[in-house]
Formats: sequence, structure tokens, C-alpha cells
Amino acid sequence: MAYCHCSDCRRWTGAPVAAFAAVDRADVIDQLPDAFRAVPTVERWTCPTCHAPLGAAFEYLPGQVYVPVGIIDQAEQLAPAMHSHAQSALPWLHIADDLPRSDGSARDALNRASE
Repeated sequence: MAYCHCSDCRRWTGAPVAAFAAVDRADVIDQLPDAFRAVPTVERWTCPTCHAPLGAAFEYLPGQVYVPVGIIDQAEQLAPAMHSHAQSALPWLHIADDLPRSDGSARDALNRASE
């Protein structure tokens, strides 16, 4: 699980910071509605009824779908492991933890975590 501070994820989730859990694409892809692509390198899924975010897949993170933690029933069992796009964090948001912070996508760490 990771926090993402990028403006795209903030806009998509409507939150000051997004929190996503990585899941194996093969485990969830059949359960998701049709994806849409606002940008060519990102697939997103939303609820067909309420349009709440259900997941996102990024070409640079192959085989993974990132599910917003807020929609997971067992969210209390998932602890964040890192912050990505930390340089984009809102200046008034202070999350006091000792987790690693990446100023970019943290793609290397996220890809290693999925292995």
C-alpha cells in the first residue's frame, strides 16, 4: 500500500492524498467494468452507478491494479509502506511517519514490492 500525493490522484479520488493498495491485475480484472483512458498510459475504472474510483493501472507498473484503500473492507489490515510524489504534497498536509518518500512515482520500489 502506498500514499500518492500527485495532483492527478488527488483530483481522481477527491482527497488531499490518495492511498492505494496494489493487487495483481489477474485477481481483479474480471470484476471491473470497462476501463477508460484519460491519458494513453493509464487505465482507470469507476463504478458505473456512482462513478467512484475503483482502480487504476499504469503502464510503468505492469501486472498491477491500484485500488483506493477506502473501498476495501479490510482497510484496517493494510498499512502504508511509502509515499510517492512527495514533492507534490499539499503544504498544509502533514503525515507524521517514518515511511520512505519518493519525489517521483516510486516505480522501482513499487515494482519490486509486486515481485
